[in-house]
Amino acid sequence: MAEFQHTLKKAIKISGVGLHTGLPVNISIEPAYPNHGIKFQRIDLEGEPIIKADVNNVCNTERCTVLEEKNAKVHTGEHLLAALTGCGVDNVLIKIDNVEVPILDGSSIEFVEAIQNTGVEQQEAERIYFPLNEVVRFYDEEKKVEMVAVPADSYQFATAIDFDSSVLNTQHAELNDLNLFASEIASARTFCFLHEVEALVDNNLIKGGSLDNAIVFAERPLQTQQQKRLADFFAMPNIQVEEGILNNVVLRYPNEPARHKLLDVVGDMTLLGMRLNAKIFATRPGHATNVAFVKQLKAHIQKNKHLLKIPQFDIYKEPVYDIKGIIANLPHRYPFLMVDKIIEMDEKSVVGIKMVTINEPFFVGHFPGEPVMPGVLQLEAIAQTGGILVLNTVPDPENYLTYLLKIDKVKFRQIVRPGDVLIFQLELISPIRRGLCEMRGRAYVGNKLVTEAEMTAQIVKRK
Repeated sequence: MAEFQHTLKKAIKISGVGLHTGLPVNISIEPAYPNHGIKFQRIDLEGEPIIKADVNNVCNTERCTVLEEKNAKVHTGEHLLAALTGCGVDNVLIKIDNVEVPILDGSSIEFVEAIQNTGVEQQEAERIYFPLNEVVRFYDEEKKVEMVAVPADSYQFATAIDFDSSVLNTQHAELNDLNLFASEIASARTFCFLHEVEALVDNNLIKGGSLDNAIVFAERPLQTQQQKRLADFFAMPNIQVEEGILNNVVLRYPNEPARHKLLDVVGDMTLLGMRLNAKIFATRPGHATNVAFVKQLKAHIQKNKHLLKIPQFDIYKEPVYDIKGIIANLPHRYPFLMVDKIIEMDEKSVVGIKMVTINEPFFVGHFPGEPVMPGVLQLEAIAQTGGILVLNTVPDPENYLTYLLKIDKVKFRQIVRPGDVLIFQLELISPIRRGLCEMRGRAYVGNKLVTEAEMTAQIVKRK
């Protein structure tokens, strides 16, 4: 069943400070039209430049994910991006008046609650899922990070972390239904170790950091000088370590760090620009490896972009034409009627189905010991499907015939055997003029492209 894109019902306004800059920032997350995607707009800069949330625009991954386009940057957008994806929001324009998205409490929960309170609305455009048909694996030898995308029926995530630490060792988190993001993942806060905080404080790199927006793990007791310096930085009367955490901050989940790493993966995966029919496994992930993996996935999608156009066959859906409707439109009869159903059709495209069985008459003589559907008959089936589309452009199709004039750019990519379900997809290359039509046709079995060709046909009135 098709999923549709969503946007917000109305704009959301949120204010806060940036984690790294400490600067005050206001954002307005506003509805956008279908296929707009997620974009940021720096309204504080001249010309109010727009930055697309796309992995190709990532310019830095040190401590956060930084996007840059046309010399304009946005820092630390991953928690907001995760909230949008987790709430099913595809299209928004995020107006921001400073360089960094507010850190809020260090998780996605405030963004999620704002989206839930505002509501989302369905749009008249299908949500894009890439039908991953093979395992895609990324491994960083130096960081010992592995990320894997495995084909699945839905978009799923799993993370594992291992810091070899006395206070934070191995943890796992899993999200098998994106609809559970809000309740199971969104409130997991960012975290770090005390030695990292001290280095960041020394270099003035977490000006907006506090124990209200991060969990700080400490592997050793604090010295008096450390306590004073951290108390001054966090503007708190007292800093201490209990149960391995500064000021004994209570964890929201026993595995909150692993859940936050999953949250970051969801946010960084949003930069792919589409969802996957896949489960993402991430072992010891970080922003740098997340982004490297997303770039690898984007290259894989570009290489296999034909898979995006594969129509889905729902055996329970009422067809546009069953076999009786096809017979009423096409003059072909047994044993040369090569289409069983038409499942989709509009003014420019058509999708047809053929169930290939061992009882096909051509299997008697065509490689009878190793039955293979002849390529020329696959082309004929594609052409007949296109004929249905062409004949539906005239008011009285029963009085017309279509004849092939030319077949070009033919490629046979896979063998078709008994038991396969062929899905034919045709689209007009150009408008029909003077009875001539040019079509691009493809045949699929499952997610595999088996045959493709370009065809020119002519509509001729019966004599």
